[in-house]
Amino acid sequence: MSELSAIIRGLDWSYLEELGMRAIPALLCIMIHEICHGAAAYALGDHTAATQGRLSLNPLHHIDLFGLFMLLILRVGWAKPVSVDMRNFRHPKRDMAITALAGPASNFVLAALSMVLFGLLYVPLQTSAAGEFVLGLLNNMAYLSISLGIFNLIPFPPLDGSKILFSFLSDTAYQRLMFLERYGMIILMGLVLLAGRIFSVSPVAAASEAVYTRFFKIAVFFNSLTL
Repeated sequence: MSELSAIIRGLDWSYLEELGMRAIPALLCIMIHEICHGAAAYALGDHTAATQGRLSLNPLHHIDLFGLFMLLILRVGWAKPVSVDMRNFRHPKRDMAITALAGPASNFVLAALSMVLFGLLYVPLQTSAAGEFVLGLLNNMAYLSISLGIFNLIPFPPLDGSKILFSFLSDTAYQRLMFLERYGMIILMGLVLLAGRIFSVSPVAAASEAVYTRFFKIAVFFNSLTL
């Protein structure tokens, strides 16, 4: 038994720690993003997401495995789309745009809250390994939330940005462009991979880094309150 304990203590757990520090924030970012889509649709009159269990706090209801993998590796990913029936909206295009915007907006709010907690907890948590793990979770939560929010604001179907932009178009043009949703993700992933070859730093990563730098000032401010 003592030999087994010695072997366990001698194992390098850094990989699992790093994986957890990425996977936990990624799951939370995705879950909150999709729940907010469903909640916005519900508030505007469409209960489709609710009847399909997409307002659940269980992240397994929202995960697209490939999208989660991409978020963990490339920090650009997506979740299982929330079903929305526009016929239940009083103002279909406007309400669809609001529903679409709710997801990325929730990511930026989550990033801000993560930075608030990071700033407030930095001093008491920085002295222990467990505390550093929690701080790492909050930091990754902020960055991944920002990255997910920015990526989903790209105005290309089926991302949320397309539904926001297309709401300003005529009904005919709107329907034609929304038809691209069934092919959009394949085209989009091709563009993402192509951008990775053309640019030394992808545009989404560069934008995420710039926004993260500004959000980190929130942590600095709240940290100053604890000194």
